Amino acid sequence: MASITFIDQDGGKRTVEAEPGSTVMEAAIRNDVPGIEAECGGACSCATCHVYVDEAWTEAVGGPEPMEEDMLDFAYDVRPTSRLSCQIKVTPALDGLVVTTPERQG
Repeated sequence: MASITFIDQDGGKRTVEAEPGSTVMEAAIRNDVPGIEAECGGACSCATCHVYVDEAWTEAVGGPEPMEEDMLDFAYDVRPTSRLSCQIKVTPALDGLVVTTPERQG
């Protein structure tokens, strides 16, 4: 298992356990993490699972693939550390990962 901490825009933290091989988005959905909607179910076609990877983790997580970069164009308040959580595979190396959910438009 790998632990992932989600931080919301108000500073609230929620740490969940994730199975290696799953995605950060799947861990968020299983644990009802606010701010992760995942409307497309992880197909990299909606950008509603957008997160900011903590700067300490950006190298370990890696950068987005071209298809993900295209979808990030539709996300709100994209930053250099933006990723779609459906595209981040959980591995033992990501144990302790910290991500922040963006403020929702609305």
